[in-house]
Amino acid sequence: MSAAVVALDLPVAGMSCASCAGRVEKALTAVPGVHSASVNLASETAHVEFASPAATVLAPLVSAVEKAGYQVPQDRLALKISGMSCASCVGRVEKALAAVAGVRAASVNLASETAEVTAPRGAVDLATLLDAVKKAGYEARPFDDAATSTSAREDEAAERIARERNLALLAVLLTLPLAGGMVFELGGRHDLMLPPLWQFIIATPVQFILGWRFYKAGWGALRAGTGNMDLLVALGTTAAWGLSTWLWWRAAPDEMPHLYYEGAAAIIAFVRLGKWLEARAKGQTVSALRALMKLKPATARRRRADGSEEEVATALLQPDDRLVVRAGEAFAADGLIVEGRGSVDESMLTGESLPVEKTIGDAVHAGTLNRDGLIVARVMAVGGETTLSRIVRLVETAQASKPPIQKLVDQISAVFVPVVVLIALVTFALTLTLGGGDVEMALVHAIAVLVIACPCALGLATPAALMVGTGLAARHGILIRDAEALEVARGVTLVAFDKTGTLTEGRPVVTDIIVAPGGDQQALLLRAAALQAGSQHPLAQAIRDKVASCPLGTMDDFRDLPGRGIAGRIDGVALLFGNARLMRDEGIDMAALGPQAAALAEQGRTVSWLADADRRLALGLVGFGDEPKPQAATAIDRLKAMGIRTVMLSGDSRGAAQAVAARLGIDRVEAEVLPQDKAALITMLRKESGGAIAMVGDGINDAPALGAADVGIAMATGTDVAMQTAGITLMRGDPTLVADAIDLARATNAKIRQNLFWAFAYNVIGIPLAAFGLLNPMLAGAAMALSSVSVLSNALLLKRWRPTTRKESMA
Repeated sequence: MSAAVVALDLPVAGMSCASCAGRVEKALTAVPGVHSASVNLASETAHVEFASPAATVLAPLVSAVEKAGYQVPQDRLALKISGMSCASCVGRVEKALAAVAGVRAASVNLASETAEVTAPRGAVDLATLLDAVKKAGYEARPFDDAATSTSAREDEAAERIARERNLALLAVLLTLPLAGGMVFELGGRHDLMLPPLWQFIIATPVQFILGWRFYKAGWGALRAGTGNMDLLVALGTTAAWGLSTWLWWRAAPDEMPHLYYEGAAAIIAFVRLGKWLEARAKGQTVSALRALMKLKPATARRRRADGSEEEVATALLQPDDRLVVRAGEAFAADGLIVEGRGSVDESMLTGESLPVEKTIGDAVHAGTLNRDGLIVARVMAVGGETTLSRIVRLVETAQASKPPIQKLVDQISAVFVPVVVLIALVTFALTLTLGGGDVEMALVHAIAVLVIACPCALGLATPAALMVGTGLAARHGILIRDAEALEVARGVTLVAFDKTGTLTEGRPVVTDIIVAPGGDQQALLLRAAALQAGSQHPLAQAIRDKVASCPLGTMDDFRDLPGRGIAGRIDGVALLFGNARLMRDEGIDMAALGPQAAALAEQGRTVSWLADADRRLALGLVGFGDEPKPQAATAIDRLKAMGIRTVMLSGDSRGAAQAVAARLGIDRVEAEVLPQDKAALITMLRKESGGAIAMVGDGINDAPALGAADVGIAMATGTDVAMQTAGITLMRGDPTLVADAIDLARATNAKIRQNLFWAFAYNVIGIPLAAFGLLNPMLAGAAMALSSVSVLSNALLLKRWRPTTRKESMA
């Protein structure tokens, strides 16, 4: 029996371009037990899937990353342990903590009753550690959780961006005197150029102190037998600095040689400036995900057994705890309401702007906001098991995945740096040969080739757009499982809808009330509702909803007639309520209402009869139907406007299915379809259409069809099976989200292609210009820095996307 595959997200620091990402992927894939590894340069994470136990494979994974020349940032989580009495207790707790997936090391101190757990940043959930200690027979609580909080990480990121900014500005300030002198020299004022000694004094710290990061990362790449952007910058600027020093050294004492110190310093200044802007933009690409992670409060109010309340860390909540949430507070865990009622704002999870009324028995979710009222909920899921945590994991997984087009980019990136170095060497050799042996000119051209190359832009083009797109989708109630689903959704030409629960409400409502001559509709409904006062049947609930505010008569002698209906006395009158079979069995005269009942049945309605049992007379009939959702017709119209055809799959009779399709404007109907035949029908439709097909459903019986479609779209109001099969999950049962999901997929893929175009264009145009001497090394460095910033800025433009409903309301 094969071991279960475990997934882990490792943070990786120190990557600067696509070749870095490729090198980390290669190193991780080479670790025994690893099935696959996917590195996201924009989020600086590696998604690794492996079959070995996490405790045995984590250390080799971290070691592989470090040997490749990068770092895995570590979190140190401190726990307070109670219940330990001896050294064997220490060993037991350490063993339990070390067995948690993602833990690299665990150390327990008996004297201080504390444990310190070391793990890659974000790889371990605190609640999981606490649960592991509890299962080992001890109690644990967070000792100091501040270091790992979201706000602490944001502070750390802000410090890193501020440091990049300060170093970039320092490099610019030091470079200005050098670049200014060059500008004056081009204008004919040679007397304003700094003396060689001062140029050397200013340029050298820029080169070897502010530029040290390029040497460090470049050397790491060389040791791993590959190259990256840092290596190109280090080679190019060192050559420019070395050439300048050599020209100065061999010049006569009173001679003013043409030096390139300003070029080397400017390249470092521009690249550092670009890295600062890139770091800022990277932070914005994950802003949507960060907003989701911050929804859950750090503390919660828990009710004790004696009825008193205490404030505890969210990580300490356990299933079955009673969570007290006042107006204006957020829920810290998933649960079921056991006391109170209120309006809950679920917009952060579902994208629905209107609050939802909640009462006893209704589910609430971590991160949602109680707008009014006092609610007490029984905790059902905590930590990583909450809906919010699962959404965050799903978004992180989607952001770590790669669309098919990225595979080609990875192949190019793997050979990009060696090819650029080769082009630089060929440029040097040809310029030296054709330029009459001018070493200086040949070296300047080669330097320009090295620094114009833009591997960073290639590496950021896809993940930057993907991170913005998937994060944006999550904020609007659309969860995208992976990049491939996004890529396929872009090309959808036909959408197949399951009818019940997807296009319709999924619950019966009273649609028709027909009474015998001389009868009264309201009286008929009141009698039917009184008969079913205690029934939980959906049809009974539909009738009670119709007369919710009216008093009902007194019922006696109630009898349940399985498969046929019910019987009883209402205010002394013997009544029957059920299907036609019950009426026939009891000898009820149905002739007067027979044609109307047949017409309703042809329309797909469920028909129930009410009869006077003593007089054997039909008093009337009630028609039930599953009405289309209010947004269904709008959803179909939007898909048509996007050039997408629609099909409805239904198990109903053709007449009933056609009636619903006609109301909604659906192009094609496939009626009387058995659940097991839906997948085969999807395959047939794909062959007929010749394009990509999306299947939208919500039930267990839709799962095979969702899997058979090019992209499955599941309603989160449906079953877990359907959501696990689908590539896209809609967090609320609104069919207009289907059009929004496809529209966002198109917008995201357009940004990916635009980014790749610009990334390739920079290199395809810039490298030849540099090779032919048409590009100054300083301008080449500026262009290289600009390439990454422009790609990220273009991806961030995707944040302006709005769902169709929002666009229309703004219009």
